[in-house]
Amino acid sequence: MQAALLTALRRFEIRQVPDPILVNHTDVLIRVATVGVCGSDIHYFTGGRIGSQVVQFPFIIGHEASGVVEAAGSSVTRVRPGQRIAIDPARSCGHCDQCRAGRENTCRNLLFLGCPGQLSGCLCEYVVLDERCCHPIEDGMTFEQATLSEPLAIALYAVERSRPTAEAKVAILGMGPIGMSVLHALRATTQGHIFVTDQIDARLKHAQTLCPTWCGNPRLQDIAAEIREREPLLLDIVYECSGSEEAIVQSASLLKPGGRLVLIGIPEADSVGFPVHELRRNEISITNIRRQANCTANAIAALQRGRINLDALVTHRFGLTETQEAFELVANYRDGVMKAMISVS
Repeated sequence: MQAALLTALRRFEIRQVPDPILVNHTDVLIRVATVGVCGSDIHYFTGGRIGSQVVQFPFIIGHEASGVVEAAGSSVTRVRPGQRIAIDPARSCGHCDQCRAGRENTCRNLLFLGCPGQLSGCLCEYVVLDERCCHPIEDGMTFEQATLSEPLAIALYAVERSRPTAEAKVAILGMGPIGMSVLHALRATTQGHIFVTDQIDARLKHAQTLCPTWCGNPRLQDIAAEIREREPLLLDIVYECSGSEEAIVQSASLLKPGGRLVLIGIPEADSVGFPVHELRRNEISITNIRRQANCTANAIAALQRGRINLDALVTHRFGLTETQEAFELVANYRDGVMKAMISVS
């Protein structure tokens, strides 16, 4: 099969590699249709690592995907050949203490698609995954929409864990695909004030289509002062979606006593400083979001039923042989890119 292999920092090569095969009775062979370029993929592309997860070149990355079932193991009941599916990239063991506690996203034996040392990714024509990773989609759902269920599932999980009230006052820092997904998720569940920030004006313009209370660019404005003027008692929740240390630190100045900081973005640095006394005195809760625990089905349902529409997130489209171009575009924030999609089939 044809695959886009990451062979060095900032370098993809299109090569022929062996087709994957079914090994376990619950394995499913999937013909990949569409792959979304995620911010975590960009970390591997530009830096070769996320924390201790270090790429050993060559390696196939990519985890936001959809496709068609080509073949299934003898024990598979969830899907059938010919069925169109969205892919949940996380494969948990189902047996450890975390899985038994309903925390499959922190499974002690978790394997994740396109993660170094775990599973090869989906920037290729075929992948083999356990049937639990395969979610059938309706005929009316496009492959791009199915692929977008992955970032939306993360957003739904973040909102579920942070438990905003109907009138909560919140901010979203970083309006890339994850920040936009959080904004969509909040718009579907709350009526409170939502403040959004980003350093890229094109992304703020995109966010304005959902009518947030206020948009700001931290390169041009004092975000804390602007929000304090509008909300003197400050905010209930801040969703940090950029991974920027500056934004993480800024979050503390936006939260009221008893507020909650929700960390979703992935920092490039291995450690980040916090204004610990400000957090301590105001009893700020910090919630880390690890992927999309048990929210994939809900994300698919929200998209299929039209409760959330992420179609406008897709701003650029490429073929598999154009993977290098797609990643350069996203890594350098060119041409107003929000989400780049790679069509494999």
